[in-house]
Amino acid sequence: MSRRTLVQFTVHAAKSQLSRLIDAALAGEEVVIAKGSRPVVRLVPIPQSGFRLGTLAGQLGEVPDFLEPLSEEELADWEGA
Repeated sequence: MSRRTLVQFTVHAAKSQLSRLIDAALAGEEVVIAKGSRPVVRLVPIPQSGFRLGTLAGQLGEVPDFLEPLSEEELADWEGA
């Protein structure tokens, strides 16, 4: 298991170096922001899922057009006629 570097900043210092702290967190460093000498928050990256729309395009067969109007017969079925 790799050891992460702990970096602690006061709120005042964090405000002026936020971009650098974000880069450090993304690089795997443990970034802690403190009020005075008391640690209060940890800056951590949000995991990226890699989810992409359309990855199964063309593999599912024919997909109905849900915006197309219903035929008279289908409409009658829905309306209970």
